[in-house]
Amino acid sequence: MRIAVLGLGEAGTIYAAGFAAAGAAVAGFDPAQAPTPEGVDRAASTAEAVRGADLVISLVTAAHAVNAAAEAAPHLGPAALYADLNAASPRLKQEVAAALGEAAARYADVAVIGSVPKFGPRTALVVSGAAADEVAERFRALGAPVDAIGGVPGDASRRKILRTVFMKGLGAVITEAVDAGAAAGETEWVRAQIAAELAGGEQALDRLDRGTRKHALRRAHESEAAADLLASLGVAPLVTAGTADRHRAFTRTAPRDLTALLDAYAQVPTAAIGDARERLGVVHPRVRAMWPGARVAGRALTVLCRPGDNKGIHQALTAAGPGDVIVVDGGGDASRALIGELIAHRAVNRGVRGMVIDGAVRDVGALREAGFPVWAVGTSPAGPYKSGPYRVGADVSVGGVVVHRGDIVVADSDGVVVVPAAEAERSLAGARAVLDDEAARYQAILAERADRP
Repeated sequence: MRIAVLGLGEAGTIYAAGFAAAGAAVAGFDPAQAPTPEGVDRAASTAEAVRGADLVISLVTAAHAVNAAAEAAPHLGPAALYADLNAASPRLKQEVAAALGEAAARYADVAVIGSVPKFGPRTALVVSGAAADEVAERFRALGAPVDAIGGVPGDASRRKILRTVFMKGLGAVITEAVDAGAAAGETEWVRAQIAAELAGGEQALDRLDRGTRKHALRRAHESEAAADLLASLGVAPLVTAGTADRHRAFTRTAPRDLTALLDAYAQVPTAAIGDARERLGVVHPRVRAMWPGARVAGRALTVLCRPGDNKGIHQALTAAGPGDVIVVDGGGDASRALIGELIAHRAVNRGVRGMVIDGAVRDVGALREAGFPVWAVGTSPAGPYKSGPYRVGADVSVGGVVVHRGDIVVADSDGVVVVPAAEAERSLAGARAVLDDEAARYQAILAERADRP
């Protein structure tokens, strides 16, 4: 039997070596400088690897799965089986089938259920699609328990994603607890508490902790696919969205601390954030910058005030700290100013980065001179009442957007955008992608202009 493995990362290497050890002739291709497993012939291209293969295994990551299938399709033999083992959404698995053309009749969606580094080629699998039974037999020959469920491409991946909700969430919460223990000087105690609850004890803890950090980007993509699936099923992916963000944070040298995250958001225009979030979280333009050039990015400290009353803002200042943006639901009332120069200077002393107020303000000239950024519905010389009632830290609605304490608030001359805390990393990456796309299109426009006679 001749096997082709596309992608010689950790999992690809293990499967290539496993089939080679079982006596198959194995060709592997990876455009990166990945080591060639023992017993595997290194191909110079996808075409060279798959030509003459009885089974093609794709482990190139979800981002490249469709392109890999399209490159392989013209070179597949009439009886060649194609197995996509990339962790991806059901929709992407169907896109792989489309890219294979007529070879889709010999295609199987293979979901890896377990840790390949731990169990090797004997890791449990779920297989769906037209070639599910045939592909299942190939992996069973390696000693893997395989559940061939038939159906269509994407059915196996759907099951894996449902498992991802728990498994990736478990890894994410373990890393967060371990980091919190280290920050508190209680590493050993926290580790002991976690290990006592895991069937594998310290060994399972270390595997989940290291694996989450090592494979952060791939697991972020898996968790994002899981969040999308849950949403399509009508289940709010509150924890899963946070899991995806935790994994994205590990794609840098270390998880981003709050100050670094806020500073990163401060470099991104609200328009790009709004585009990345499909216009969700964009505050109504009646809440606008009170002086030109104002800009802020911070963590929401929410305040609910009775219209025209600022007692809650005074109370919020006692709880505010560096990095906060005070977000005030003042009912949109413009008859009385909720803050002025004195409150602004008190806020500066507390490290508050700015304020977003669904209500009025005054002393705008002094706010500008102090460099204190404020967004509000307008101005009024009339001062506020100070009798309450109020709520600090409660969920509020500002300009038609619900804001929770701890959400990320970004505001500039275009307006205000609110990003849920659990989606901060994903939204930041999306906004940067928007900027990169716009920059490329802008350069194309300039090039077109330069080519005009």
